[in-house]
Amino acid sequence: MAELTKEDVCINRINKRFGKGVIQYGLIEDGDKILVGLSGGKDSLALVELLGKRARIFKPRFSVIAVHVVMKNIPYQSDLEYLRNHAAAYDVPLIVFETSFDPTTDTRKSPCFLCSWNRRKALFAVAKENGCNKIALGHHMDDILETLLMNMTYQGAFSTMPPKLVMRKFDMTIIRPMCLIHESDLLELAKIRSYKKQVKNCPYESGSSRSGMKGVLKQLESMNPEARYSLWGSMTNIQTDLLPDAMKESIL
Repeated sequence: MAELTKEDVCINRINKRFGKGVIQYGLIEDGDKILVGLSGGKDSLALVELLGKRARIFKPRFSVIAVHVVMKNIPYQSDLEYLRNHAAAYDVPLIVFETSFDPTTDTRKSPCFLCSWNRRKALFAVAKENGCNKIALGHHMDDILETLLMNMTYQGAFSTMPPKLVMRKFDMTIIRPMCLIHESDLLELAKIRSYKKQVKNCPYESGSSRSGMKGVLKQLESMNPEARYSLWGSMTNIQTDLLPDAMKESIL
């Protein structure tokens, strides 16, 4: 038997973690029609590949379509031919949806938040128009843990982006099939597949605090190499008897 290459080991690890996440959190069911948001970044390109391959050979049977949302008032250039060819390689049709937003409509919210919110609205609209019952987003384990740390730090809430979120109001389910995959593996996959980077020049991107939280997560892992698994486990190991009771008055 031929010895596995470094690339083979990485791809096998990604496939194993992808499959484990799908099964452990019950993300895909027979008859699902899943919409993937394909931004053109490494995470969404990987998600199209992983879901497209799984739809070909695994049960339960489900179908996948992708959508690329073009925000017309943001200077973001996408190579649509590249995205179409990438999706087609995994038998996933691509829809291009154009929209825009006015950053002055709500000055209480950052333009970054408003752009993200309007992109999410577009995903729901396309999903409904095409009879999809689930929307798959390309968040990986690092994204989920960083969100956990951000919510604790900035909102005082122990919450994050769950692998599966049933939105009964919209009759739609959000799934994150890459929830157990590490970003480092996706970076390696991007090199193996030679993913083409999209041209991005967002005027609001510098306002995000996520990049700082990435550094916090790395620092925690330098202190404890198993930190990410401890953080992940903490979300299902909440020992309420060792926490303060709900306070009636502010502690400030």
